[in-house]
Amino acid sequence: MRAIGAAPVALLGAAALALTAPAATACAAMSGGASSATGYTVTPSVIAPGSQVILAARGCSTTATAGSGVFDTVTIPRGAAVAATVDWDAEPGVAHEVTFICNTSPGSTAKAGLTVRAASDAPATSTPVSPAGVQGGLGGSVDRMNAAEITAGTALAVVTATGTIYVVRERKESRPH
Repeated sequence: MRAIGAAPVALLGAAALALTAPAATACAAMSGGASSATGYTVTPSVIAPGSQVILAARGCSTTATAGSGVFDTVTIPRGAAVAATVDWDAEPGVAHEVTFICNTSPGSTAKAGLTVRAASDAPATSTPVSPAGVQGGLGGSVDRMNAAEITAGTALAVVTATGTIYVVRERKESRPH
């Protein structure tokens, strides 16, 4: 009887894992910018007009500059990251290139993508980054809650709680007194 009672809970756990894995993968994909393998990053890579994007040139041993058609050219000190504000009039849905120029003798360049999305009522912004430390959070890549995700999460929690209550009650009834 105990193996049968544990089966619904195991199935619920497997279903919860299966439903949350795609969301975790999507969040991981949204959080980082392009060209991170070379040390040149744009975070977030999808942003609303008027929001701040964090630029880093960790692949450059000296100062670097970064520029795009949607923000002013910025200088990035060696080993640091800087914030640039995307123009308020940037056209939503358009992908732009961010060009990094490393100020070494021959000068090397790298490119990363930046896409402008529709502005929300309250633009998502990132906080300026210090040269040291770990950056956490979503960095402005998520602007508001999705009703379908909230509904699915609530339903999953209700199903899990119901399954737990069922198993506990079945166990109580099967115990000898």
